[in-house]
Amino acid sequence: MATVGESLVPMGRIGAPHGVRGWVRIQSETRPEENILAYTPWYLRAGHQGAEARPVTIAESRIGGKGPLARLDGVADREGAAALTHSVILVPRSALPEPPDGEWYWADLEGLAVVTTADEELGRVQTMMETGANDVMVVAGERERLIPFVQGEVVRSVEPEAGRVVVDWDPEF
Repeated sequence: MATVGESLVPMGRIGAPHGVRGWVRIQSETRPEENILAYTPWYLRAGHQGAEARPVTIAESRIGGKGPLARLDGVADREGAAALTHSVILVPRSALPEPPDGEWYWADLEGLAVVTTADEELGRVQTMMETGANDVMVVAGERERLIPFVQGEVVRSVEPEAGRVVVDWDPEF
């Protein structure tokens, strides 16, 4: 159970119902995707902004042909499963293992200031996105910027304790 004030980290979403007995597809953001089933407890938040997260318990889970599937306690039919579609799956930050040195969870980067090597602030990490070639920071400031998260080349340092990410990036770009 998350403690009061503990941060919850988005790990995926509830997808479409699977069958008629309350199972749902899980759209996981973990790698490998089935790892999401190992993190507990889960909290669900309806897809709209400002919705409150509520704790849920996984009654059963398995890996289907198209990825993870789960049935949650109290959900016994297709209609109940459909009501959960698009809900965000969150887990307490404390449930996650510490990442190896030089790696960070996306949730730990969100909100950090992004500054150039010349100490010019570009904005804050609004979110991260996966593009295939490399991850990209969506930086919101005077304008939105998409900055590749390529360590050593673009990202010079990540300093969570200082609340910032230092990048070698032209502010005009």
